[in-house]
Amino acid sequence: DRPDFAQIEIMVLRSMSQAIYIPENRGHFGLALEHYAHFTSPIRRYPDLLVHRAIRHQLQGGTRDNYRYSAESMVEKGKHCSMTERRADEATRDAMDFLKCEFMSHRIGETFTGRIANITNFGFFVTLDDIYIDGLVHVSALTNDYYHYSAETFTLNGERSGTRFALMDAVEIQVAKVDIEERKIDFELLAHKGKWLAENGKDKKPAKKAAKAIAGKAAKAADKKTTKITAKKTAAPPTKAEKREQSAQKKTAKTAAPKKAAKSGKPKATKAKKTAAATTATKSRKTKKS
Repeated sequence: DRPDFAQIEIMVLRSMSQAIYIPENRGHFGLALEHYAHFTSPIRRYPDLLVHRAIRHQLQGGTRDNYRYSAESMVEKGKHCSMTERRADEATRDAMDFLKCEFMSHRIGETFTGRIANITNFGFFVTLDDIYIDGLVHVSALTNDYYHYSAETFTLNGERSGTRFALMDAVEIQVAKVDIEERKIDFELLAHKGKWLAENGKDKKPAKKAAKAIAGKAAKAADKKTTKITAKKTAAPPTKAEKREQSAQKKTAKTAAPKKAAKSGKPKATKAKKTAAATTATKSRKTKKS
């Protein structure tokens, strides 16, 4: 019922020596058996076939002396089977690491909870809750302090703050980087045992919120700009009929416009008035002569 049961189980398994195939009885530590032979039915491996042959030979009344395999050949077969099992495990592990990296490559920037599963002098590995994917929090990413590794206590200890990272500590991380080719996942530490970390005197939690707000504003501005550009691009050009109608409206407007008055402000004399004035002047000259 422990929340960290899966992590403890993995650590116990890693602390044990790897099993090998040998032709002598050494029992089974995990099963607490004094006598044990390899058996994986219904799966069939070559070591299973060797055990089946030995059992059948015994049931048929055979002895050690007339068995088909010598003790030396059984040792060699055990080494070969151990080697092929390691090779199969490595291939399986590499395939799983590839799939995990590919899965996390689409989640960069997302936050997860997990527990510290391993600690080294260059950082610590975190196993994420529920999905059991491992990633590294490198010591260079812990910028709020300078940390020293203790091999005796298996911890990382802050020089000034006194912060202590130990196995099974609950943490919250953010996916920072994924390298599929190298099968590596890098995490950034956000919180340790429920406490948000401070960086350069500022809390990471509000900084994270501010970053989200800035990103939201940038997204809105980009949406507005895109909308304007789209509106300009989608506006249809005027048809030929609309162009002719606009041209006719401009000509009509010019014809209907009144003429401008003279600059002096005085009304211009008409042609009839000018003729009448000239006739009057002629008559006046004739009267004076007579």
